Amino acid sequence: MTETISASAADRAASIMRRADELAAFTATSGEITRLYGTPEFRAALDLVTSWMEAAGMSVTIDQVGNLRGRYDADPAVPHPRSFAIGGHLDSVRDAGRYDGVLGVLTGIAFVEGLAARQRRLPFHVEVIACADEEGGRFVSYLGSRSLAGSLDPETLQMRDDAGITLADAIREFGGDPDRLAENRLDPGSLLGFVEVHIEQGPVLEQRGLPVGVVSAISGAIRASISIEGVAGHAGTVPMPMRRDALTGAAEFILAVERLAGEVDGMVGTVGQAAVGPGASNVIPGRVDLTVDLRHPNERLREEVARRLQDALAEIGERRQLATLWQDAHGYPTVECDIDFVSRLLDAIADEGYEAIQLASGAGHDAVPISEITPVAMLFVRCKGGISHNPAESITADDVEVAIRVLDRFLLTIATAVAASFQLDE
Repeated sequence: MTETISASAADRAASIMRRADELAAFTATSGEITRLYGTPEFRAALDLVTSWMEAAGMSVTIDQVGNLRGRYDADPAVPHPRSFAIGGHLDSVRDAGRYDGVLGVLTGIAFVEGLAARQRRLPFHVEVIACADEEGGRFVSYLGSRSLAGSLDPETLQMRDDAGITLADAIREFGGDPDRLAENRLDPGSLLGFVEVHIEQGPVLEQRGLPVGVVSAISGAIRASISIEGVAGHAGTVPMPMRRDALTGAAEFILAVERLAGEVDGMVGTVGQAAVGPGASNVIPGRVDLTVDLRHPNERLREEVARRLQDALAEIGERRQLATLWQDAHGYPTVECDIDFVSRLLDAIADEGYEAIQLASGAGHDAVPISEITPVAMLFVRCKGGISHNPAESITADDVEVAIRVLDRFLLTIATAVAASFQLDE
C-alpha cells in the first residue's frame, strides 16, 4: 500500500472548510458572494491565499494576468526537477457558492501542508495555482489558464466589461503588463501534470452515496450568438396575423433547443442570455439577441445537434418572415483526462475503501486549456443536491477529508514512479 502523509487529513479538511468561509467574506455585494476578476475583493482573496501559501513553505508569485502561483520546491537532490500542478480559481460567478474553484486551491495548499508537517520533499516541485477569471464573469472564461497555456488570443485584450474598461487596462490596473503575457506561458517540458479537486456540480455522487469520483472527460461545448430580427410595431394597432414578432420566433427557437438537446442522451442545451429590443411593454419586439450553449462528450453528436438547431432557426425565420443569424462563439472540444492519472485516482479511492467510479464533467474547467500543454486529471467531491453557482452550494468536511486522502495517495504514487525513473536514469 502506498505511503500516506501523516498530518491529519481531518484537521486539513476542517481547515479547508474554515478557509472557504473566510474567502466568502470577500465579495462586492454584502449578503452574497460576487468576486470578479481584478476587483478589490479579488485582490483581497489573493492576498489572503498568498499568506496561507507562504505559511506552508511555498514561494509565491503573481504573473502578468493575475494567476497566483505557489511553489513547494522539490527534493534538492533531484537534478532538474519538473513540476506537478494542483489548481483551481478564486473568482466567482455573481451570487455564487463558496466552494466552486476555491476547493481546488485549498486542497492544493492542504497537500503541501501535509508534506511540510513531515518536512518531506518530493522528486518534483508541487505548484498550487489559482487561475484568474475562470468563470469569465467580467471578461472571458479561462483567462488565466489560457494565458498559462499560451492560447490567449491577443484580440481578447480589447474586450470591455460592463463599465467599458478593456481587459488590457484591467490587467494594468491589477499590476500586470498586457504586453508581457507571453511570460506567463508554462513550459510543457517542465510539467508532469495538472490535477484539480472540484465539487461535482451534479447529483450522481449523492445518488450513489459516494464521497468522491474520478472525472473521465470534460464535455466539449458549442456556443453561439443568435440574432432574430423582425419589425417593431405598436402593441395595440398591429393585427396578430401581420406581426413579425422577433420574440415569439425566439421563444420557438428556445423550445427547439430544449427539444433537440433532450432527444440525445447526455446532451444539455441552454439559452442563458436573451436581450429583447426595443424592450417596451407596449411595443412588439423587433429584435432578440440570445446565446446557445450545447454540451456533450461526443463531438459528432454535439455537432449534429448544432446543425439541426441551425436548420430550425432558418426554418423559423422563413416561416415567420424574420431575419436570423447564427454566429459561432468561443467553445471548446471534449478533453479526455489522462488514462494513467484516472487509473491512479481510481486505485486511490479503492484503497480508501470506497467504490471508485468515473463520470464526465458537463461543466468546463481550467483543465481544458491546460490540457493543451500537460496531462490533466480531476477529482469530484459530492455536493448537496448537485447544486452549484448558487449560494446553496454545500459540501461536508467528511467528504473533503476523503478527497484529501485520495489526493495524497494519488500524488505519492506519482512521486514513487518519478523517483524510480530517476534512479533508472542514474
